[in-house]
Amino acid sequence: MLVTQAELPDIKRTVQGKVRDIFEVGEHLLIVVTDRLSAFDVVLPDPIPDKGRVLTQLSRFWFDRFRELVPNHVVETDVVKFPASLAPYRDQLEGRAMLVRKAKPLTVECVVRGYLAGSGWNDYQKTGAVCGIRLPSGMKQAEKLPEPVFTPSTKATVGHDENITQEQAAALVGADVAREIREVSLNIYSKAAEYALGRGIIIADTKFEFGTFAGKLMWIDEALTPDSSRFWSVAEYKVGMSPPSFDKQFVRDYLLSIKWDKTPPAPHLPTEVTKGTSDRYREAYRLITGSGLG
Repeated sequence: MLVTQAELPDIKRTVQGKVRDIFEVGEHLLIVVTDRLSAFDVVLPDPIPDKGRVLTQLSRFWFDRFRELVPNHVVETDVVKFPASLAPYRDQLEGRAMLVRKAKPLTVECVVRGYLAGSGWNDYQKTGAVCGIRLPSGMKQAEKLPEPVFTPSTKATVGHDENITQEQAAALVGADVAREIREVSLNIYSKAAEYALGRGIIIADTKFEFGTFAGKLMWIDEALTPDSSRFWSVAEYKVGMSPPSFDKQFVRDYLLSIKWDKTPPAPHLPTEVTKGTSDRYREAYRLITGSGLG
């Protein structure tokens, strides 16, 4: 079932993001991940089949796998166990919704980079560093870093996030919290990257979000998905080039090929582009979890 927007008329909607619709359900929030897709900060008119289900179920997989490292916000993902008020909407919510705790989000996003790619590669070419962190000279695009680096950023409500230093992060959230989110982010990334490598996927970089709940740090939002991470196939990986990724890069490449000016309204996507993107999302899920999408 394609879901471009969650329609829950009796439930209070609190936020509608580019991809997620968030509702208030008693003391909890309901996060519904739609099949919407944004590129270059514009929501596209064509949904990607199963995208929302992949993001939700892959997040659930990682939240569960690393629940001993840091508490997460998930309360329930089984629609049968959702509150009775949500029962009329089970078809919409099946496989793409999470009931979560109302954590207070931190104002810092936690980016961990294990490979030289994307904006990190651009930064390195200009400065020899990534977000102010010096790296060895002579490194190539997509090369593995000597060790993963933590590069926090601000959470922009409009436009792009901006990279900040650890000291700036400490000024925003406090030195102790800044230190904790750095340690937790690097720990999760290292363990996830090692696991994924054994499943044929390189996690080049990823973004975590944390909040506080009852005075303690809590992992929130999504967890190590193709939307929040750069996934590469081990089989296709080569140093010195940008490897194909399991995400919406397939769509971005198409939009660049038709020379879209990146301003609304976005053009419609050909069927082969939506299908190809959907296939890559599902394949990432299959490789990481070892099973097909439920």
